[in-house]
This record gives sequence, C-alpha cells and structure tokens, in this order.
Amino acid sequence: MGLLSSLPPHRRGAFSGGGWQWSFLDVVWGVFLIAVVVFLALVFTPRRGDPILTTPSVARAGGTVPPCAASEVDLLPCEDPRRSSRLSREMNYYRERHCPTRGEALACLVPPPRGYRIPVPWPESLHKIWHDNMPYGKIAERKGHQGWMKHEGSYFIFPGGGTMFPDGAEQYIEKLSQYVPMKTGVIRTGLDMGCGVASFGGFLLKENIMTLSFAPRDSHKSQIQFALERGVPAFLLMLGTRRLPFPAQSFDFVHCSRCLIPFTAYNGSYFIEADRLLRHGGYLIISGPPVRWKNQEKEWDELQAMAGALCYKLITVDGNTAIWKKPAEASCLPNQNGFGLDLCSTDYDPDEAWYFKLNKCVSKISVAEETAIGSILKWPDRLSKPSARASVINNGANLFEVDSQKWVRRVSYYKKSLGVKLGSTNIRNVMDMNAFFGGFAAAIISDPVWVMNVVPGQKPLTLGVIYDRGLIGVYHDWCEPFSTYPRTYDLIHADAIDSLISGPISGTSRYTSHIPGVIVPFSNIFILFSFHLFNLVSV
Repeated sequence: MGLLSSLPPHRRGAFSGGGWQWSFLDVVWGVFLIAVVVFLALVFTPRRGDPILTTPSVARAGGTVPPCAASEVDLLPCEDPRRSSRLSREMNYYRERHCPTRGEALACLVPPPRGYRIPVPWPESLHKIWHDNMPYGKIAERKGHQGWMKHEGSYFIFPGGGTMFPDGAEQYIEKLSQYVPMKTGVIRTGLDMGCGVASFGGFLLKENIMTLSFAPRDSHKSQIQFALERGVPAFLLMLGTRRLPFPAQSFDFVHCSRCLIPFTAYNGSYFIEADRLLRHGGYLIISGPPVRWKNQEKEWDELQAMAGALCYKLITVDGNTAIWKKPAEASCLPNQNGFGLDLCSTDYDPDEAWYFKLNKCVSKISVAEETAIGSILKWPDRLSKPSARASVINNGANLFEVDSQKWVRRVSYYKKSLGVKLGSTNIRNVMDMNAFFGGFAAAIISDPVWVMNVVPGQKPLTLGVIYDRGLIGVYHDWCEPFSTYPRTYDLIHADAIDSLISGPISGTSRYTSHIPGVIVPFSNIFILFSFHLFNLVSV
C-alpha cells in the first residue's frame, strides 16, 4: 500500500513541535489526506489472493501508465543490451549507463515474472530466495561448484562462497582480518568491485561493515539482482570511461576478488579511480589475477609498481591475495614512474562524479587528513558527528544537527502514526531519493534495514558527509531512471523531491512509471511530496 504526506510546507513541522492546534484548515487537510491514502491503496495494492501478480496500471496526468510487455520483466532503461550492443567496446564504454532519449523511453509499468512471491524475509534471505522471483539458472550452472549459489526445489540457495573463496566468505573474511582491522569499528564502509552475488558484502554485515557491492549487467545478467533480492547492499555499475558515482575518500577499503579489472591499463586510470575513492589510511585488497598468477607475471609487476608510485605500503601477499595500505597523509606526490602520473590541477573537483570522465592524474583532497582512517571517528561514533566535509555548505555543522534531530522526530511519526513497518521483516532494502546529510538513514540505523542514500550529482555535494558518517549512497539525477533492477526496494522515501525533477527536462510520466517498477510488489512507497508535485502525479 502506498503512503503519502501532502501537507503544505508550513505544516510539515507541526508533528515535531508542541501540541497540535486544530483549526478548520487542519480538518480539511485531514480529510484530504485520508482521501489520498485510499486513492493510493486502490492504485498500488494488488490482490493478495493471487500468487501471480496481476498487471497494474497507475493514474497520472493525461491518462494511465500501461503495463509493459512480459518480455520487459527485467527492464533496465539505461543498461539495455539492445542499445549498448551498438556502442564502442573501448574501455567497456558499452557497459556503462546509456539512457534512452525521450522518444525511445518506454512509459510503462514493468510486470513481475510469472509465479512471483513476496520475497523471503531478512536475514533468511541472505541464504535463500525464491527461484521464481528471478528464474535464471546460468550463475548456478556456471558457478555452483565455487559455492556461489545452487538451485534446490523452490529456492536458490547461497552457500556463501565465491571464485576466490569457494570454502565460504566467512573463512575468507577471517583471513583478511589478520591484516585489516575489521572487528574494531575502524573499518565501516567498503566497496566490492565485480562482486558476483555479493556474499562477501553480505557476511561482512555481521561485523557492522557496510559494503557497497557492484557489478555490471554482463553475461551473468542478474548477479546484482540476486544480491538485492538477498537484502545485500548492491548497485548496477561498470568501471569504464567515467568516474564511479561516489565522492572522493568514500570507502575505508576497496576490494576486488577476481574482478578482472585491468588496474594498470590506460596509464593506470582504473587504479587512479580506486585511489580517489579510497580513504587515506584505507586498504586495497586484490584477490586473484594478476596477484602471483601464472602467466601474468608482467601484470603483477606493473600492479606493484603502480601501488609504489602512489606510496601504498604492501601489507602482505597471502597466496593470491595482496593487501596494500594507502598512506594516511596527503603529502605523497606520485613518485618517478612509467605511468606518467601527476597531480590534477585545482580545476578538478575530486568529488564530482556524475557523468565525469576518468582522470589520468591523481586527485588532491583538501580534507584528506581530517577524513583519514585514524582521524575520523570509529563506528558507531562517526554516525552522529558532522565531519569536516559538512562545510561544503554554509553553516553545515549546525544544519547537520538540525537535520539529524528532524529525522528522529519524523521517523517516530512514521512508525507510530502512519504505521510504516520499519523495524519489521517486511522492509529490508530502502532508498532515500533526496538524502542531504543522511539524517533519515541515521534515524533508522537500529532497524534491520540498509539505505541507499541518493544525492543529486550537482552541488552541493553532500554525499561525502554521508560516507563520513559510515553510511552509503550514490549520486543520481532523477530526470533519468535509476540503475537498479525492477522489484528491488521495499520502501522508497523522498523529501522535497519536486525540487529535483521539476522543469521541462523531467517528464512526469517517465518519473511515475519508473519509481513503482523498482518497488517490491505488496510493499511500501512512502513519499513526502509537495502539494505541487502531488497534483502533477495523481490528477
């Protein structure tokens, strides 16, 4: 069922202050709100008696959004192989985001697959999911012997293995913990590049480590879809010609387990990007080729030379796993090397990463030492304190505190007055479409959920503050579809989203048809619209 608060701006603070002062206008708005809830219940709630979801349509300005064809069950508008197959293969450009033009976009609602069921609840979903929710057996057939997943009856089972850790992610994590402080609160955020079905990130959750796992839509097709169905933080993404959509100094460690990224190719562009994302004092972990790999001695030597050029310290080489530590200070200039490395000019903002071409220079971080491992607070203390990057906006530290307090009050209202089932097994994957400083995610940190915090890719770039808090997120422009599979989020939350999608570029039909598609059927859409946008969407 959908929930929507359409209170006008001057009323939004009424729930958080003192006693409510009822007036005639309050009664009018109360009746209106009830009508809205009934309307959305009729629109978004399918029949629970039928295990096969009926094909929906949603009211919008000028008519209804029709259902898509059954063949579009896993529609990814910006990662569509029918379009990408015509593009250049150079640096995997064709696997990056390439969104349809207005004339190409399908304005329809994606249907669920036949036999779709309500997902297995967390934490059971980490180990098994319904087969019919994504009936794709290619990974189980190709990778079952490596412990990725297997098909058993009505389920896909996830033993927790991976190509470089067929005996299980937990055993692999124990090995890494000998060299990386994974159990002390020093390490909180991680990036898993080429993650498979994200068992590594899933089992790190036990250590209070939030790992954002990513992989492209490739020959395995649905590995990120499996990860999200399991309730593991994951994102559809390709490291190709552009920066990844995260700010500099986001992650306490960067991990690659047989991700096959050629880190030293293209004058080291991919290593430089990993360096941009890795916090000073953080750890780079590479398992598999080319680390001590047969017939890849040259590539292994180049990888070590690249790390040395950026003053990384080699902590260990354990079998085919290498671990480096990035220097804690920002004073290391690229050493003499064969890669042509140099510092970027001051014109380059290391935090800009929305459709931003990869650099062949090393970014200089202005707040590197304040946000380095060892300087930044340990988890969970870092969650409640504004970092140095809050100064990206005027009076940022004070706004951080105000935002945090506001969302504690609002979340309490969501749960007690609106009945949003945060804290239950009904909700696991959550998206905040306009996250600002991540106050909403911080307010529900004790609930069994994870939150994808989305920040617009234009300034002010507050996503760095979110990562400094120990939360995760991405840059995005809501005039385009989000890079995720249909049916992957249990709850979508948005505050003042109209400021991000209004104007001639953002067609309302494109917005309304895409957002319901990424919601799990029988789930929640909870949106704080402005009255203006409510009129646009539901008339």
